[in-house]
Amino acid sequence: MTFKKHSLISAAAGLLVATSFSAFAQNPTEIRLGVPGAGVGGKPKVGYSFVASAHLRGVVEEEFKKDGIKVKWIFFPGAGPALNEALANGKVDFGAGNGDLPAIVARSTGLKTKLLFTAGRFGPVYFTVPAGSSAKSLADLKGKTISVFKGTNQQLILGRLLRKYGFTEKDFRVISQDSYSAQTSLATGDIDGTIASPWSLEARGVAKRVLEIRKDPNLNGPLLFWVTDDFEKKYPAVVQRVVTALIKQDQWSSDEKNRDVQYKLWSQSGTAYLDWKKDWDDYALKDRNTPFFDDYAVNSLKKSVQQSLDYKLIRRPVDVDSWIEPKYLNNAIQELKLENYWPKFDVNGNRKK
Repeated sequence: MTFKKHSLISAAAGLLVATSFSAFAQNPTEIRLGVPGAGVGGKPKVGYSFVASAHLRGVVEEEFKKDGIKVKWIFFPGAGPALNEALANGKVDFGAGNGDLPAIVARSTGLKTKLLFTAGRFGPVYFTVPAGSSAKSLADLKGKTISVFKGTNQQLILGRLLRKYGFTEKDFRVISQDSYSAQTSLATGDIDGTIASPWSLEARGVAKRVLEIRKDPNLNGPLLFWVTDDFEKKYPAVVQRVVTALIKQDQWSSDEKNRDVQYKLWSQSGTAYLDWKKDWDDYALKDRNTPFFDDYAVNSLKKSVQQSLDYKLIRRPVDVDSWIEPKYLNNAIQELKLENYWPKFDVNGNRKK
């Protein structure tokens, strides 16, 4: 009788501990969002996307404040490759606006993530040369030194840009530089050209554009927002709240009445307000901010995977369809009643009717 009593007490205690642990495991103590980039001079603020606006407005922090969960945004001046290293070392839970190539490389090498929504698309591409250059086109730069930030989505953009004009990387001397090193090299004349935003460089008189392509959906791949498999399995309710908070922010960021306010927010990154206007004013906000993995986004990713294989940037293919986890976005869209808010695009980047 005594033995039975002790057994029951032990079982009850074990159940209580298990229940308590289960309740505790409902929430993490911290949510870590990795941003593949940083502002001017390494400033921990960026622009360009509604995810950046969410950081600047503190919307994810506000969502989890009542739970006592710390929200940590980690900025990587080394861009996508540096974020991948942090992912491999278990230092981040979400990738906040990753380019297509770094995300594909991570997936191909066995790092387990799930794609939750697209964090941006389209946008202009510029090719910039030193101010004193006599070049007027890519053809004038054949055989000369151009730079690209290898391992980032810029590498795929360069490949597409060169192909568009009938060239390959073999027609140039291509070196790897991060964005800020490339800008310095333009100013000193150490390189003959690079893909770079021209506005501040032109204002300082150190560079000029030889190409400005504003609406070619085949050049830019979508930005991606992902979660690690491990975090998603442990905390699906938290993942849903993060996604819902960010999609609510996307609605705000896609509202034309907030366009000017958003440019001012993004200028906290160190990139001037007028630069954002020049990059964004001729695009509908809803077009660039649509979060869906629509036909365009899926096809674009599949083309990026093939391009990465062709360029020998990855050794194993990536199955895009199984990589995407749509349920969190679908739940957020339904909860916020935004089913018809953003357009969807066909494989060629045209709005579906």
